[in-house]
Amino acid sequence: MTDTFTTVLDDRAVLAIDGDDARMLLQGLVTVDLDRLGDTGHVFGALLAPQGKIQFDFFIHAHDGRLLIDMDRDRASDFLKRMMLYKLRSDVTLADVSDTYHVRVSWGAAPIGTRDARLAALGTRDVVEGSTESNATPDTYHAHRMSLGVPEAGKDFSYDDIFPHDAMLDALKGVDFDKGCYVGQEVVSRMQHRGTARKRFFHVEAAASLPAAGEAVESDGKPIGTLGGSLGSKGLALVRTDRLEAAQSSPHVSDLDVIITEPDYFTSFKTAKSQ
Repeated sequence: MTDTFTTVLDDRAVLAIDGDDARMLLQGLVTVDLDRLGDTGHVFGALLAPQGKIQFDFFIHAHDGRLLIDMDRDRASDFLKRMMLYKLRSDVTLADVSDTYHVRVSWGAAPIGTRDARLAALGTRDVVEGSTESNATPDTYHAHRMSLGVPEAGKDFSYDDIFPHDAMLDALKGVDFDKGCYVGQEVVSRMQHRGTARKRFFHVEAAASLPAAGEAVESDGKPIGTLGGSLGSKGLALVRTDRLEAAQSSPHVSDLDVIITEPDYFTSFKTAKSQ
């Protein structure tokens, strides 16, 4: 039995952003600091609405002297249109190169490639050309991702609906609070400095298969959160932390009692912040 797993995520598009002004343009728009991106590797970040909510999230890869954006295939066309509005007269060209490149992830005992920018335990993530041998499926990967408590837009929450803190981007290295301005920065910085983030993703487990994403998580007859994606009896939920702490009865989704636990990486993140 193998203890290293590899698959291609066929629901991801790959976009190329080239030109002398490509990094400068992105630096002024996205939540992540591209100064952390060298000549290789990748960073994880988002493009926000002016009101601070996530419109697009993605990985920016440095690949053979160009920038490649690995993102939700269903959002790629809208992202390209948005970038065309932002680029104005900048020396930037944009193209969908998904026919040439694909997104490979690997995890387990000896994953191949570049360590995932969000969390080392996720394994590796790369944009590669040509065929890739797989011994796992995307569902197997998403089960692994959910087991670590890492949410994904389009599966665990809707775009245009939540703030970066809600989606754990602060804990997953998707927001750099010391970089210059970007779209939505004032709202995100205010939440950071005032400590007003109240929603977080948690593990959810039941004794039977969980229902579809979007179902309410309730306790004491009141909603305390919303179910995200799940596979079988395990999944994720976006939960109001204050309501969870105040809950007097066991939380449930529909008729299923659920156990809600905090992801290990978020516990470590909070501990590091308090020191």
